[in-house]
Amino acid sequence: MDIAYWIVASLLALFYVYAGTLKLTRSREQLRPMMAWVDRMPLPAVRALGAVELLGAAGLVLPPLTGVAPVLAPAAAAGFLLLQAGAIRVHLTGEDRRITLNLGLVAVTAAALWLAVVR
Repeated sequence: MDIAYWIVASLLALFYVYAGTLKLTRSREQLRPMMAWVDRMPLPAVRALGAVELLGAAGLVLPPLTGVAPVLAPAAAAGFLLLQAGAIRVHLTGEDRRITLNLGLVAVTAAALWLAVVR
């Protein structure tokens, strides 16, 4: 189970580090082609979301790696489930109804949560 957790958590963390870094560093115009919803959100909210994604990615990897507060790994995964629930809602309320990636992230995050609890 330990190897499975590290594979799933590492892939999930890499995705969120990438997405969070984009949200923190790119302008609204640069984000628009990838994320049509940025026009409906204030830029500080987009930046805050990027910071949350980076912190969550660290929460998936660092506590189990260091052995300090390992209970934070399932908490980070649960936070990502909540984040994706909100993301799906944002996509469905706008004209951008593409939620396939979000549903895939929900599945991978649920697996990471389960693996973090049983390890």
